[in-house]
Formats: sequence, structure tokens, C-alpha cells
Amino acid sequence: ADSFHLNLSAFGLLSFAVGLFIVHGSVGLGIEQRRNLFRTLRAMGVSFRLLIGLLLGELMIIALIAGSLGLILGYLVAGTLLPDVSATLNGLYGETVDGNFTLRKSWIVSGLGMAIFGTLVASAQAFVILFKMPLLSAPGLQTQNLIARSSHRTMAIFGCGLVLAGCFTILLFDGLMAGFALLAGLMLGVALLLPLLLSKLLAMGGRTAQSALSEWVWADMRAQLPGVSLAMMALLLALATNIGVGTMVSSFRLTFLGWMDQRLSAEIYLTVNNDDLAEELTDWLADLGITTLPIRWTEVPYEGSPLRIYGVIDHSTYRENWPILESSPAAWDVVFKGEGAMINEQLARRLNLWPGDILALTEEWRTTVSGVYSDYGNPNGQIIISLPDLLQRVDNIPNRQFGLRLPPEDAPELINKIREDFDSSSVIVVNQADIKARSLAVFDRTFVVTSALNLLTFGVAGFAILTSLLTLWNMRLPQLAPIWALGISRRQLAWLELLRSLTLAALTTVLALPLGLILAWVLLSVINVEAFGWRLPMYLFPMDWVRLLVLALISAAVAAAIPAFKLARIKPAELLKVFAHER
Repeated sequence: ADSFHLNLSAFGLLSFAVGLFIVHGSVGLGIEQRRNLFRTLRAMGVSFRLLIGLLLGELMIIALIAGSLGLILGYLVAGTLLPDVSATLNGLYGETVDGNFTLRKSWIVSGLGMAIFGTLVASAQAFVILFKMPLLSAPGLQTQNLIARSSHRTMAIFGCGLVLAGCFTILLFDGLMAGFALLAGLMLGVALLLPLLLSKLLAMGGRTAQSALSEWVWADMRAQLPGVSLAMMALLLALATNIGVGTMVSSFRLTFLGWMDQRLSAEIYLTVNNDDLAEELTDWLADLGITTLPIRWTEVPYEGSPLRIYGVIDHSTYRENWPILESSPAAWDVVFKGEGAMINEQLARRLNLWPGDILALTEEWRTTVSGVYSDYGNPNGQIIISLPDLLQRVDNIPNRQFGLRLPPEDAPELINKIREDFDSSSVIVVNQADIKARSLAVFDRTFVVTSALNLLTFGVAGFAILTSLLTLWNMRLPQLAPIWALGISRRQLAWLELLRSLTLAALTTVLALPLGLILAWVLLSVINVEAFGWRLPMYLFPMDWVRLLVLALISAAVAAAIPAFKLARIKPAELLKVFAHER
């Protein structure tokens, strides 16, 4: 349950980080948009301290309003998701959660505190730029681009440092927090590398231009990159998260389905309430020619946690179906002879025991590990030995659970016979298909919150692109007016605006793909091992990548639609005014 909570906190912080990118970009672009106003006010005698105080007051009011709206929306989202989360925690983790909740004062204070603190942190750089702004002159576009490119190189160096720091953390330390440090270093580091990578890709694209217009389009995209780079970072993180978490969940689901087919190999599972009834029932099943596999076990404390020891009989079901990860030659034969034991992956990783190693349960009870099997969903250690060996070492083990092997088509008829001939309150009979359906339902509920956070992060990233493009709108007129004056129609310029947004989104998606796959590997091979004690195989789902590319392009197109529409409908007089302006 602690791991589940930690995962939720990690994804919540990711959404918060994407929000910080939006605030950082919006405040910076807002100050750039009002540069002339600030310069005029300073020239008229307004002190820098007063100007900063007014801007901080403005930001705090906006942060409080936005934080309050966020609390209301968060309350509604929590109320929608709580039933599934409660069922998941109860069914998978054994934690009981009340289905009702109220908005606590601590949540209100922490939520508004995060909004205010995040706004201050994200705005710090913009205020530093405002402090350094010349009083009577503004740098030209060329100078601004040179400053931006230098900033991109600095960010890239810092990003490489974060990636290396994350890698060194996982090499030097163990534990779940080290895994999350690796995750944070990779994602934030690559996000900081993005502007430089996009600038290089756009420069390469410019070298392929075949006409003056296409050369201008590539150069214009590169010139406007500083204004949209933060929005592209948010989109990168959202896409990488969707790819990484989607790959993890889909890989887990695919593995889980195959694992259930192996582990739940019996067609019917029975549980009775006393040993006498069990003997009567097994005799009755033997007369019908039904193979009965007893499920007998005992639980003992071992290394500070419960250890469950199962005893099994010699049957082909285990050889043919059991999900083995690693094994020695003829591993099941060794187990059935009482000379070895199968252990689950959790115990193997916890004690670093693998086939051929010696497992000491007590001073007198030592056995050789003959194989390691997957045991998803189980936080504790588990051992399988031969049933005669178990009964010889442990007394009074109940004999009340069984798996029945028979042709699948005969299962419904046998279930009806058992229910007719035996008291239903004393015999619980479950079809294999029902167990799989219930297990899969619990599995799907487990990732409801994760999926919701993925969609939320993606939506926030799309909104970031929209705010950046809208903020850049008036600032771009000095670059667009000369192109219009040279004969390019407003409608053509509008289409080029859409093309610019789609190109940047497509390039960001391509760069997000390797980051998302690395994220998936870290989640499956590092985070999952540290949190739960098992490693999952990683599968690739190219159609999901195509779907995300389409979603990214749609988000970019929707975000660019408003500026493009305004450009297509702008009056020629507005464009002509540019040539009378000092800039």
C-alpha cells in the first residue's frame, strides 16, 4: 500500500512539474509582452521595488484563484475515482478505505500553498530578467536569439548533469527512492535538453529548404523556439509519461494474463470447511475419474516476514504449466523427490537465492533451490516442496483446498453436480474463468488513477501550447508583416502557423519516444523490483505510439487554431502599423 501511495505521489508531482513549466513560460512571455510598458513606467519614476511588488501581488491573486479552482476540481475528480481506488486497495493490498470523504483544512492549506509556492518558484527567472532589462533600450530580435541560444546550451549542460546524477544515484544507492531519483533525473534532464535538440533539428531542416519561403519558415520556427520551448517541454513530459506508463501497464497486463493461464491451470477450485468432508469429496471425485490436486500449505515467520510453504504431489500439471523464470535441469523431478524446492521471485531477490543455492529454513531443514517462479501480486515469500516432505516436517496441515483437472467443457456440469450433492455452505466451488475475470477486474481498477493522471498531464501540456501561442501572437506581428508585404496572403500565413505548431509537436513526439521507453524500462526493471520484488518483461506497442502522435498533433492543431484564425482575419491596417513602429 505504501508503494501504491508513493506512485500516486510521484505522478501527482509530475503533473505539478508540468504546471510549473506552464507558469514559468506564461510569466516570462507576459513580461516580454509588456516590456515597453515596464520600460515606460521605470522611465517615469516608478521604482523597481514597487513594480516587483505590484507584479507579485498580481501573481498571488491569480495563484489563489487558480488554486481554489484546482481544489474544487480535485475534489470532484477524487469523488469520481474513489470507489475504484477503494476497491483496489481493499482487494489487492488489504487496506480498508472509507468510500466517503470530506475536504479537510490541511488539504486546502497545502493545495493553496503549493499554488503560491509553485508560482513564486516558476516566476523567479522572469523577475531576474526584468531586473536586468535596460531602462531605455531593448535588445533586438537577433540579440534575443543569441541570448536564447546561449541559454539553451546552459540548460542542456544542466540537463546532462541531472541525467548523470540520476544514473549515479541508482548505482550508488538501493531502494525505492533511488529509483525515483533516477526517474526524476532522466525526465527533467531530457526536458532541459529539448530546446537545444529542437534548435539543432530545425537548423538541419533549414538546410533542406528549396525556396526562400521554406527557408523563412524553418528560420522563423527556430526564432520563435524560445517562446514555445517550455510548452514543448511540458508536452515532452506528458508524452513520455503516457508512453512509459502505457507501456508498463500494457506489458503488465499482457504478462498478467499469460501468468494467470499458467498458474490457474486447474479447471475448478474447491474449498471445504473440514477435513472429513474433504476426504468424502475426494473419494466421490475419484469415483468420477476426476484428478484432484491438493493445495496444502503452512505459514511460518522467516527473515521478519511471513513465508508460505506449499506441498504438491507429482503431477504433469506443474511441469507443463507452472511459470518458471529460472531452473536447474529436471527441476520438478528434484522437487517431487523431496531433494529441492521452488521459490517465488520475491524471495529469490530478497535473499539473492537462485537455482543451485542452499535455502536454510531452520538449522535442521536445509534444501536446494531448484527453480524460481513468478508470483505477481504477492508481497511475501513462497516455497513449493513435495507434499510428503511437508507432511513429514509439519503436523496438522489442513486438507481443505483442491484444484480439479478435467476437460474444460465438462466443468459446468461437474460444478452443478457438486452443488447438488453437497451442502453449498460447506463447499465453495469456483470456476477458473470466474477467478480470472475477478483478478483482471481488480488489475484494471488498480491503474484507473494512473490513467486519469496521464490524461490530466496531457491536457495540461496541450493548454501550455495554447497559452504560449496566444502570448506570442502580438509579439510575432513584426516578423509576419514583412512576409505579408512581400506577397504572402494572410490565409497562407495562417496555414504556415498551423504547420509550424504541428512540426514542433511532431518533432517533440519523436524525441519523447525514446524517453518514454526508457521510463517504461525504469518502471518495470527498477521501480517495480524495489517496490514489489518482481521484474516484468517489457513489450512494445507501436500502435499506441501512433495514437499518441495523432493526439499530440491534434492538441497542437487545436492550440494553434485560434492564433491562425486571428491571423487569417487580421485587418491589413494592423499589419501596416508595424512599419510605422520603432521596433
